[in-house]
Amino acid sequence: MGLPRRGADPAELRKSLKPQLEKRRRARINASLRQLKGLILPLLGRESSRYSKLEKADILEMTVRFLQELPASSCAAAAPTPPDSYGEGYRACLARLARLLPAWRVLEPAVSARLLEHLRRRAAGTTPDGARSGASCGPPAPSPPPAPAPAPPAPPRGPGLGLWRPW
Repeated sequence: MGLPRRGADPAELRKSLKPQLEKRRRARINASLRQLKGLILPLLGRESSRYSKLEKADILEMTVRFLQELPASSCAAAAPTPPDSYGEGYRACLARLARLLPAWRVLEPAVSARLLEHLRRRAAGTTPDGARSGASCGPPAPSPPPAPAPAPPAPPRGPGLGLWRPW
């Protein structure tokens, strides 16, 4: 089938393009199913050469079964309590900040120390007077951050050289 005429009305244009669009859609579906088959067979421990002519429905059913069994098997091997990813992330950020703030001298040392102390207290869920806060928005008490690493070289300073920004 040739290219549609320029002055054709929209209905004719849709009619002539529909078979091409349908062909592309089917090709995308088939390519995705081939990819899915290539991913799922090794995960199920099956040899690809033995399953060269699987029907599309079989591939989809195998994938659905695998995904349904996945959470059950991963939960059985996991610890009884899930890890506190928020707390871990908070502690990692706090540790990095504790290393970088003094090294880069962005803030005055006294302000930097106060900020770090405040963040550590928030992480522990305590108030400035040492009492445990009931409604803390931070994570449970973190382990203390590691000792600061050796300081990286100071950023260049001078007229016209401000903080480096990636944009």
